Amino acid sequence: MSEIKKTAVVSVVGRPNVGKSTLTNKLVGFKVAIVSNKPQTTRTRITGVCTKDDCQYVFLDTPGLHKPRSRLGDFMVKVVNDTVAEVDVAVLVVDPVANVGHAEEQLIEQIKNNHIPSILVINKIDTLPHEEILAIIATYAEKHDFDAIIPVSARTGKGTDILMDELYKFALEGPALFPEDMVSDQPERVLAAEMIREKMLRMLDREVPHGVAVGIERWNEREDGLIEINATIYCEKASHKGIIIGKNGEMLKKIGKTARIELERNLDCRIYLELWVKVKEDWRNNTYQMRNFGYENQ
Repeated sequence: MSEIKKTAVVSVVGRPNVGKSTLTNKLVGFKVAIVSNKPQTTRTRITGVCTKDDCQYVFLDTPGLHKPRSRLGDFMVKVVNDTVAEVDVAVLVVDPVANVGHAEEQLIEQIKNNHIPSILVINKIDTLPHEEILAIIATYAEKHDFDAIIPVSARTGKGTDILMDELYKFALEGPALFPEDMVSDQPERVLAAEMIREKMLRMLDREVPHGVAVGIERWNEREDGLIEINATIYCEKASHKGIIIGKNGEMLKKIGKTARIELERNLDCRIYLELWVKVKEDWRNNTYQMRNFGYENQ
């Protein structure tokens, strides 16, 4: 492996549901952030590390910038604002629409105020014709003099090689910030909790998934290689508890099975996963509970 001579710390920002986590995972080459088709999937800053040739790229995936309606929402917005200010280059990810929304306006303003190099990434280009992409580029070019504007498909990977080449231009001389075989700074317990939450986001409807948090109560690595995990799913209402468990416990079993399969694939070991469900009313507005679930200033 080449000696690391440069590093680039990159913030990945944008409104909810534009594909920031999908893009981060694609650039890192490993699933470090959970993804779903629901907005506000990412709640805190997630670090993904890609070491390539003589450069180490540190990607900071952030929550979608939105109007907060709870203390958790306030925390998520603060994470975005703090992250924009402390990087070598900001990547603003947008939907393929020729309109600059309020969230994009805010993020562009922060990029300007902090005098940060910036790259605009127009995601989901596989969903529209080339002519429309040109119109989107023109619309954003009027708003800010981005260092580069790159259309990509985070889902297929199209355009991500061009993005990596552009990011290299902003790398600074210096040693690696993380071990070269590391892809994320997330502890395995956090990864497990997020995997479980991802399955609920994908399987449950309406407001239920946004009011859940997952706590790992027990993590036991046995000598035979099996990892025993006991996790508690916390929800805000008794009615939500019933939905998560499902008739005869079927939904909870489904969540547990799919989470276990993915954890076994990511951790490369056998997993025994046991899930429980408890009610913590209005935990998203309780600072103490938020800290318990890992949502605290970073």
